[in-house]
Amino acid sequence: MTTTSPARDRVWFITGASRGLGRAFAEAALAAGDRVAAAARDTEALAALAADHPGRVLDLPLDVTDRAAVFAAVDRAADHFGRVDIVVNNAGTLSMGAVEEFTEAEARAQMEVNFFGALWVSQAALGRMRAQGAGHIVQVSSIGAVAGHASTGLYSASKFALEGMSEALAAEAARFGVRVSIVQPGGYWTELYTRMRTAQPMAEYDPMRAELEEQYASAGPTDSEPRLAAEAVLTLVDSDDPPRRLLLGGMVYDLAFDVYRGRMAEWERWEDVSRAAEHPVPPPEWLFPAAG
Repeated sequence: MTTTSPARDRVWFITGASRGLGRAFAEAALAAGDRVAAAARDTEALAALAADHPGRVLDLPLDVTDRAAVFAAVDRAADHFGRVDIVVNNAGTLSMGAVEEFTEAEARAQMEVNFFGALWVSQAALGRMRAQGAGHIVQVSSIGAVAGHASTGLYSASKFALEGMSEALAAEAARFGVRVSIVQPGGYWTELYTRMRTAQPMAEYDPMRAELEEQYASAGPTDSEPRLAAEAVLTLVDSDDPPRRLLLGGMVYDLAFDVYRGRMAEWERWEDVSRAAEHPVPPPEWLFPAAG
């Protein structure tokens, strides 16, 4: 890891900035001497932050699922501060339930915020950053994108989608001097838990829920202060060689390695079948029919 002493007074655009991790990111950026465009559905909670940092906070009411509103908000931030240097796609929701329990509306709502919201912000920000020739987009994903777990399938799906999009975005944006990093946090004590949505339970999954509750109870407290995640993100954006992915937390670090070791072992066990499924041949005639 290499870091530099960055020139301060950078401009951040942070979604979901009124509470939880987003609020911690905003406070850390301001403490470092930067300016913040703080976007949230409800900006009332940002009034004190703006009052404490006059001229350095722009509070923006924003529903990230509204693409036109997202583009307008990014433009307003860039016009107000003169540029946007760092974008943190933090806005997100958590929906709990077995995959079978979700209605179509509930499934789409999970994707609208966690995936499409981040997509719209990334598109809007990239236009500005491309013109600047520099910028850094930080996507707040989850350990849930490393592996799906019982009862968090739709949440994991939204974060898997976010990471797939962000991998491609990173390759496309690099030619314009724009960096993309994916942050994969574990648990932090935020209102994500108190605001989460739960699908209508089916009795068939009651035993599963009981087992999960027992596991959570036996594990004890595992979540951390949001301030620690904010410190890690500051280190990330200060680096002259930022990672494509950054795990946040020792527990999730160990879990990620266990998951990938297990996958590699399984791939190796099935290597013969995998290799037998490939034997290059010329394209069939129907794919490229002869002219005339």
